[in-house]
Amino acid sequence: MKTKKSPWARMALYLFVFVICIIILYPYFVMLTTAAKSNEEMYATGEAAVLLPSVWQWSNFIDIWREAAVFKYLLNSIIVAGGATCLAILCGIPAAYALSRMRFKGKGVFMGAVIMSQMFSPVVLLVGIYRLMTAMHLTNSLIGLILLNAAFNQAFAIWLLRGTFTSISSEMEQAAKIDGCGTVQALMRVLLPVSAPGIVTTLIFVFINSWNEYTIALTLISSDLLKPITVGINVFYGFNFIKWQYLFATSIFATIPVVILFLCIEKHLVAGLTSGGVKG
Repeated sequence: MKTKKSPWARMALYLFVFVICIIILYPYFVMLTTAAKSNEEMYATGEAAVLLPSVWQWSNFIDIWREAAVFKYLLNSIIVAGGATCLAILCGIPAAYALSRMRFKGKGVFMGAVIMSQMFSPVVLLVGIYRLMTAMHLTNSLIGLILLNAAFNQAFAIWLLRGTFTSISSEMEQAAKIDGCGTVQALMRVLLPVSAPGIVTTLIFVFINSWNEYTIALTLISSDLLKPITVGINVFYGFNFIKWQYLFATSIFATIPVVILFLCIEKHLVAGLTSGGVKG
């Protein structure tokens, strides 16, 4: 029997949610107000320092497109993150399917190797990565960044997709095979449509990880026109002067693609996170 919550309990819940939202959104508010300040207000101290700009300098958002190749940086990040996500999903689906459905020799060793690959940070392997990319002539190349980001996110994609496939009843595939489908056809026509929420969940996590990657891109990319946004934003750092308003304005633009992606697949993301939690 359901118990009705008291008005005070409901009010306390709403107040708690409101406070949490303020804490989460406050850094973005500061980022917006800082991006719209003039250079004088940016470096004002004491009583002259203000949180809100006296005159909102919306021209700062236009200036960053004129002074730096921000659009090119964003495009490079979209190419790298999108390519790495597609490659990780493409390779992760068959691997996850094999781990969840098939029995083969070395399965345990393979699963252990997948887990162990997550133990190594890109920073630890940076020297080896650079030498490998140099030997393959993939330094200063977006293709090299795509391959590396896909590789470092592959284990996460496999484990997340494996959990999704495991939560789906194998009877659906058996029924498809009775109707004449092979293993690949059953995977493509039956399993993938049902596991779409889990695939979308994996997609957005891999995309965000690839979008935020900094160390490898900083090491491998030297050409200014090939830098992703995480590295290209350093153009606003001077030897003894930092253009904070431009830095924060560029950061706002850098968050927009991820927010758009999240809003587009929000429903699938929630379904993917809860898939397998309830079995009928």
